[in-house]
Amino acid sequence: MLIETYSDVVCPWCYIGRRRLQQALRARPELAFELRWLPFELNPDMPAEGTDRAAYLAAKFGDLSRLEAMHAQMRAIGAPLGITFRFELIKRAPNTRAAHALLELAGLHGRQTEILDALFRAYFEEGRDIGDASVLETIAATQGLGGTAVTAALHDEALHAQVVEYERQAAELGISGVPTFIFERRYAVSGAQEPAVFIDIFERIRAAA
Repeated sequence: MLIETYSDVVCPWCYIGRRRLQQALRARPELAFELRWLPFELNPDMPAEGTDRAAYLAAKFGDLSRLEAMHAQMRAIGAPLGITFRFELIKRAPNTRAAHALLELAGLHGRQTEILDALFRAYFEEGRDIGDASVLETIAATQGLGGTAVTAALHDEALHAQVVEYERQAAELGISGVPTFIFERRYAVSGAQEPAVFIDIFERIRAAA
């Protein structure tokens, strides 16, 4: 069963959605799944070097007490899923295009899901700057994907153009937020749904087959 997911690696709801999908997959071990992770940059105009996260959030939200309430909500939702959100460790708001280029390369090597999970952990739980090429190279190496191919991919204009093209396709499909999950290119749901929602779709597809 093909599951294609549009997400961004700086989206906390995408991390939560990934873990809830994972729970649903584990609940149906008899089914074979193919996962693909597609790019959706929440901040495509972010400077390549990123920016100071505190200043960025202050400009975006203004009222930081509201932001703290959102962070508390994320921590409460993430904890039962095994996610320890450490927002206080995040110092940079990164440009994520290179990270998505890395995910494209990882897909060619059958390591896309592993790299995605590592990127989520690095950003949300360790506060690492996943817009920095050296950080991305280190993350890739820990997941068995290293060498000059990774370094080249991070700056590969063709891979960066592929990321933009996927995002253009998302716009054509009417996707305006993430995560968005597409099943067998027949069903789509948006948001970090509970595992039961995913399992229901699995059963519908199996029954139709």
